[in-house]
Amino acid sequence: MTKIKRSLLATLCLVAISFTAFAQMEAPAPSPASTVSQVVGFTKISMDYSSPAVKGRTIFGDLVPYGISWRAGANAATKITFSTAVNIGGKNIPAGTYSIHITPMESGDWTVHFNPKGVYVYAYMKDGKIDEEALAKDDIVAIKVSPKMADESMERLTYWISANDNKVAKVHMGWDKARLSFDVDTQVDAKMEAMKAAFN
Repeated sequence: MTKIKRSLLATLCLVAISFTAFAQMEAPAPSPASTVSQVVGFTKISMDYSSPAVKGRTIFGDLVPYGISWRAGANAATKITFSTAVNIGGKNIPAGTYSIHITPMESGDWTVHFNPKGVYVYAYMKDGKIDEEALAKDDIVAIKVSPKMADESMERLTYWISANDNKVAKVHMGWDKARLSFDVDTQVDAKMEAMKAAFN
């Protein structure tokens, strides 16, 4: 094989490898995966969700319709994990992972649902729409929250967690101009009493 042919063959191989690598390359996800976690008291609270962008759209009342449960994110289910038992809305919740759904309303309180099956709202489709009754039956707890509308828009859906007094956490959600939050009581005092009793 002549030197020219060898050079040409090497060039063709390089082009083929480059084309294959380019074909396998994926564009960045439009709703990238996000994770947030915070230790409050003895409990680690973690959230996993996908973060969609506003992109100039009307979010609540249009992209996310009022009165219909929403997966509280994009792509897969939005999930929250508690490393120990907690109390939400006056109900004791075992340690574990729960999916979160949110039902936004045009006026009044919104509802945050906690689903122990860890599935998202589209697992409850019936006759082309979400079976709200079936979804509600699977709630381990559902709480009412009062949304607030900010002056400035938050481009990407974002969750964050405040430690507050290191006993009761506050989980926040912001997207577009909507802001809402809910409390998670990590039951520090009860756990301290239980530990004291174990050593007496």
